[in-house]
Amino acid sequence: MPLRGLPEEHIRYHLCWGSWHGPHAFDIELDKVVDLMLRVRAQAYLIEAANARHEHEYVVWERVKLPVGKILIPGVISHATDVIEHPELIAQRIRRFASLVGAENVMAGADCGFGGRTHPQIAWAKLRALAQGAELAGRSGRAH
Repeated sequence: MPLRGLPEEHIRYHLCWGSWHGPHAFDIELDKVVDLMLRVRAQAYLIEAANARHEHEYVVWERVKLPVGKILIPGVISHATDVIEHPELIAQRIRRFASLVGAENVMAGADCGFGGRTHPQIAWAKLRALAQGAELAGRSGRAH
């Protein structure tokens, strides 16, 4: 379905490197495609930022300005591991992005969906940790 005619505030764009459990040794780096991603007419952009292949890419936002009115939804929990992220780690990830693009422009998310990839009990535990981490980050006054 084309995006033409749809209100931008109804569109969330997920930049995905594929969620299969495999080596992901050749994922293209965010800095190579961020300008293209930001050309997509969406209000919010979801990126992988919690897994070992992409977490370091937050530095892209040191040089790339998020357009006014846009929302960045970095993954702060990963579908690629069954390890439950600690809420403080999640809060640190949220704060990192908030310091780069502004707390009002950050919404915490997951790298990708959990359906069919993660046992439901693990997925729910990760989502509880995400909520706890977002609360910690919000208490610091630097992110919502």
